[in-house]
Amino acid sequence: MRANKAMEKQQNSLPLHVSHVKKSSLIINRSLVLLHFTSLAFLVYYRVSYFFQVSNARAAPLLPWLLVFAAELLLSFQWLLGIAYRWRPISRTVFPERLPEADQLPGIDVFICTADPTKEPTVEVMNTVLSAMALDYPPEKLHVYLSDDGGASITLLGMREAWKFARSWLPFCKRFGIKTICPEAYFSDPENGDGDSGNAEFIVEREKIKEKYTEFKERVTRAIEKWGLENEGISRSRDHPSVVEVIGENDNEAANEEQQMNNKMPLLVYVAREKRPSHPHNFKAGALNVLV
Repeated sequence: MRANKAMEKQQNSLPLHVSHVKKSSLIINRSLVLLHFTSLAFLVYYRVSYFFQVSNARAAPLLPWLLVFAAELLLSFQWLLGIAYRWRPISRTVFPERLPEADQLPGIDVFICTADPTKEPTVEVMNTVLSAMALDYPPEKLHVYLSDDGGASITLLGMREAWKFARSWLPFCKRFGIKTICPEAYFSDPENGDGDSGNAEFIVEREKIKEKYTEFKERVTRAIEKWGLENEGISRSRDHPSVVEVIGENDNEAANEEQQMNNKMPLLVYVAREKRPSHPHNFKAGALNVLV
């Protein structure tokens, strides 16, 4: 008993990754930096010495020389800032097998910001939402928030449709070990190697999910067309209080209790901060601040 506890304690104290400094890369990088620095030093000396020459002996006008020298100094400064990444190259080895049990993992909040459905298509934003929901993490500890600074009804509708599709997409990804968790990327590549292509059950299930995804996109597209005609784009003078909706909380089409226990879903929340005509809106920074 004590031995098991000691072993478990030792395993929990082990690092999840180890850093390595490659000496060969370090020597090569620092040699190149030294060579480059020496060249720049000679260049600066050459440019500065020009100003101490007699004006009659100068081969070029002073103003163009100054402009070229200023440009070289600016590029040299940018190079100086960039050498920090090459001065001490580090590689890391990770140990995912040392991760604690699912019940000991911390909760994760995923923040997604959007501001304008005319510039950021709703289907693409929903693909981001679905990808976040399908992360390989305990669903009860994964919380996905979408902050819509446009306060667009089409984005909220897209979230509801994405939730319905996610009830099929998430179990499919988990069951067959799908690594391309963005549905648009997964179905757009006919030669995608994710899943067991030799498994007849997988092929049938994949076609069902693909059909559901097509229906999901069609519903959102029809709603976008209808919304665009009614609103003529985003009305930036809309006046509304804060909107917070937990998607799927009152889903009448949800599966029965036993299926919900087997196929748990991450928390999905739609947020639109308060919008008043007298205050600036449609900015992702403000939307992110609301989430934080």
